[in-house]
Amino acid sequence: MISTVLVANRGEIACRVFRTCRESGIRTVAVHSDADENALHARVADAAVRLPGAASADTYLRGDLIVKAAVAAGADAVHPGYGFLSENADFARAVTDAGLVWIGPPPEAIEAMASKTRAKELMGIAPLTDVTETDLPVLVKAAAGGGGRGMRVVRRLADLDAALTAARAEAASAFGDGEVFVEPYVEGGRHVEVQVLADTHGTVWTLGTRDCSLQRRHQKVIEEAPAPGLSAPLTEDLYGQAVRAARAVGYVGAGTVEFLVADGRAHFLEMNTRLQVEHPVTEAVFGVDLVALQIRIAEGHALDTDPPPARGHAVEARLYAEDPANGWAPQAGRLHRLAVPDGIRLDTGYTDGDDIGVHYDPMIAKAVAHAPTRAEAVRRLAGALERAAVHGPVTNRDLLVRSLRHEEFTSARMDTGFYDRHLADLTSPAPDPLAPLAAALADAHGRSRFGGGWRNVPSQPQVKRYAMAGEEHEVRYRHTRTGLTADGVRVVHADARLVVLESDGVRRRYDVARYGDDRIHVNTTTLTALPRFPDPTAQHAPGSLLAPMPGTVVRVAEGLTEGTTVQAGQPLLWLEAMKMEHRITAPATGTLTELKAVPGQQVTVGSLLAVVQAP
Repeated sequence: MISTVLVANRGEIACRVFRTCRESGIRTVAVHSDADENALHARVADAAVRLPGAASADTYLRGDLIVKAAVAAGADAVHPGYGFLSENADFARAVTDAGLVWIGPPPEAIEAMASKTRAKELMGIAPLTDVTETDLPVLVKAAAGGGGRGMRVVRRLADLDAALTAARAEAASAFGDGEVFVEPYVEGGRHVEVQVLADTHGTVWTLGTRDCSLQRRHQKVIEEAPAPGLSAPLTEDLYGQAVRAARAVGYVGAGTVEFLVADGRAHFLEMNTRLQVEHPVTEAVFGVDLVALQIRIAEGHALDTDPPPARGHAVEARLYAEDPANGWAPQAGRLHRLAVPDGIRLDTGYTDGDDIGVHYDPMIAKAVAHAPTRAEAVRRLAGALERAAVHGPVTNRDLLVRSLRHEEFTSARMDTGFYDRHLADLTSPAPDPLAPLAAALADAHGRSRFGGGWRNVPSQPQVKRYAMAGEEHEVRYRHTRTGLTADGVRVVHADARLVVLESDGVRRRYDVARYGDDRIHVNTTTLTALPRFPDPTAQHAPGSLLAPMPGTVVRVAEGLTEGTTVQAGQPLLWLEAMKMEHRITAPATGTLTELKAVPGQQVTVGSLLAVVQAP
């Protein structure tokens, strides 16, 4: 039996595997880069081994270092998690060659299915080779890996070469493999997948369907099980293709067969030879622990003849440190607090006070709700996220709540173009107008009514300014002998952490948390306290391009120098942040008067990259 497991991954999935190992009495070993030295997964494991460096290519993609770490720590098995080396056949072989148990499918199965090009050939599907106008739109896709990296939709033939270049660079950075291919892009379809589980005794389970249609940049955001609204014949076809794919390669362990469903037909996309990020919804519906089953299969145990029956519905939302209203720009910084109401499963790689860095995927956590019906599960998850405390960098929390409550989602009419159609509405600001007042009153708590700036004029209004949802808000209140007052609003209670206000006969509670001198969270609204007098030096020349996120300048457009004439929308440089490439374009036609960015440069949010001066 397995006694010690090393997880060849980081963050949330490492913590999730460790949880099952602890419940099973199995010791755990983590690996961590220098950037993850104090990460939660490194802290909760029984032992941890350093991988020198920060970049994925130097750490989590170094199979040789991970195998050495497993041997040095006395592990007798390796679980790959997902991402990084989880679909790398050479790594799987290196693990078994070292005398360790590989908790995953055979290397030959990984080899056959981990490359999407070879997987399609196995299923009788040929990729596009010579793309013409009649083939458009097409999808450029990385042959290895997943998570939406190395993918580009191309609608104009003139954009194909640039898309291929960008996809190759992103795939090489994320997976260590720059191979890409081109396939038809099916619009208006749903992303549906089948969870399979197979043992070494010839049994293959299909554990239901999942719908993962709500995606940004081809990376899933909200997932659910079972996929709603599928006909019985279509479901049977999905199961049949999934089992055929698994048996064709002698599959063992947990895997996912993915499809695009359109016009009542299932189009095979790929088989992911690993555990998926969205596996908790399947666990909730079938009442199983997929990681525990992976371990049992790796130990040689047989599955029961039939899987357990499905029960109810489950929905998962991925909470990211990103700004959906700003091109999904990833965010970094201190996560001061993360808490969700009871009854919600939260899989995370962070705890209060941890730092979200710039080197890896910006997912903070996965929140999962399970209920007897789809409507109840969706409502439960939306309500929990709305009440959750998420204090720190900008996140997609509000987007998740609005998505779950959108009529197209609640009626199960969504497809993969959901965010293309609705992003503007889903990210339009809707802050609580009383949040700035609550922040000001909480700040005023404890100040002597006869101290500070109003010592001799206690009846004069106090003024505070806040930035909220991209706009400035000015708050006025008075500190009188009977307490704090504000025009038109009754202050029922105010202290540093709780303010209760009554407006138009309705009483509302505001929980207030302040971090540092200027960041305030009031319920789910985030505010920034502004100085009374703006700093006149904090100005940039018109046409300045500022870094929208922390990251690394990976390349600058060929031939670009100061004095060059550029066109509006022309790509000038590319930033890599959290394994994704982000293109920085000219805001207008004009002259490049300054170019501060150079390849390899680390930049912070707001760093000046370039200046384009319009004529």
